[in-house]
Amino acid sequence: MRHLAIIGSGPAGYYTAEAAQKQWGDDVRVDIFDRLPVPYGLIRTGVAPDHQSIKAVSRRYEKTALSDNVRFVGHVTIGQDVTVEELQGLYDAVIFATGAPNDRPLDIPGDRLNNIFGSAAFVGWYNGHPQFAMLDPVLTGKHAVVVGLGNVALDVARILSKTPAEFEGSDIVAHALDVLRSSKLEKITILGRRGPHQIAMTPKELGELANLDRASPRVDPADLPDEGEDALLEPGMRKSVTHLRSFAAIPESERADKSIEIEFDFYGVPRAVHGDGRIEALEVAETALQGGRLVETGKTYEIPCDLLVSCIGYRTSPIPGVPFDDRMGRFANDEGRILPGLYCVGWARRGPTGTIGTNRPDGFDVIEKIAADLDAGVLGPGGKQGRAAFDRLAEARKLDIVTFRDWKKIEEAEEQAARDGAPREKFVDIGKMIEARG
Repeated sequence: MRHLAIIGSGPAGYYTAEAAQKQWGDDVRVDIFDRLPVPYGLIRTGVAPDHQSIKAVSRRYEKTALSDNVRFVGHVTIGQDVTVEELQGLYDAVIFATGAPNDRPLDIPGDRLNNIFGSAAFVGWYNGHPQFAMLDPVLTGKHAVVVGLGNVALDVARILSKTPAEFEGSDIVAHALDVLRSSKLEKITILGRRGPHQIAMTPKELGELANLDRASPRVDPADLPDEGEDALLEPGMRKSVTHLRSFAAIPESERADKSIEIEFDFYGVPRAVHGDGRIEALEVAETALQGGRLVETGKTYEIPCDLLVSCIGYRTSPIPGVPFDDRMGRFANDEGRILPGLYCVGWARRGPTGTIGTNRPDGFDVIEKIAADLDAGVLGPGGKQGRAAFDRLAEARKLDIVTFRDWKKIEEAEEQAARDGAPREKFVDIGKMIEARG
């Protein structure tokens, strides 16, 4: 019998468990640990609440989670409730699927002023992550700036600009919806250091900006390269740039009945934040591409700014005793191998790149490596007791473990508490989650 511990219950974790089942069938036991009492990681608290079709992938993970040889072990913090070294003594392999939950810092003068947030925190706030439920963004100003040229920046801009009616069918949490209802924003600037041909925005997400009830996207035609150059782009990128060109062509008469403008500001990098206690303006350095290389032109300008959300990347959380690549913000690894018996998948392995589906081949690849290492004797003689030994340790330490069946009770309570037209109202307090399981 093989015994595996997977740390993290998001897409990478469940795809890896699925791969283990395919590799060893009934001859494997997989325990999936999470510090929260609820599973699914990024699917629950990272995917935009108005993208329910994407969140539906959790049904696939549920099938794996309800298998006899896969167990969800929620409400257990690795490094605090149990050490990595202890897990290594109990399981044949320990796999980190912890994602990249921390914001890459903006790291410019003034970035500690109020009403400045990283996207992990801000997205966590409107998605109901317990760690960020007490965030207090102020939306009484007129101008927000979203830094970044990826889909997360689009998500943030879209959420900030939607009417309450447009959230029907979403699972945005009540405390965020209340704040958004009272928003006074009139302009949202999406700031990026590069140009239209270097964006990391996908066509579907860009296209959504054209269908908002009260917001209109704007692109300066002068920022767009010659249209003939689009032919050199990959098909997906070409479609994205086509959306940008369509935004640039929107007649002013069509913008007249829109109360919010979403402006793309290309070729600018944040250099300083100004304000008295709270952000009031963002100083931006102008950039240019010279021979494919990004340079600053020496010119600067200011953008009025009442709210700043930085969407410039994420970092994995270091864990004591596990080698960490600080420059890349992920675990130090060689194609998923960290040390004998320690592995990583997903963003914990690659950094924050790729889609949800990218994690599936990652999981299957690392399971193949573990199988090869077991066959080669790299992981020792075997005979480890896995979950039976962990259960004894948990009982001795009085750990209050949440199982997947407990989670189903929490989920049922969230569904019962949903407002009209919403699939659920998430608990944003861990204590309330624990109470809901009965």
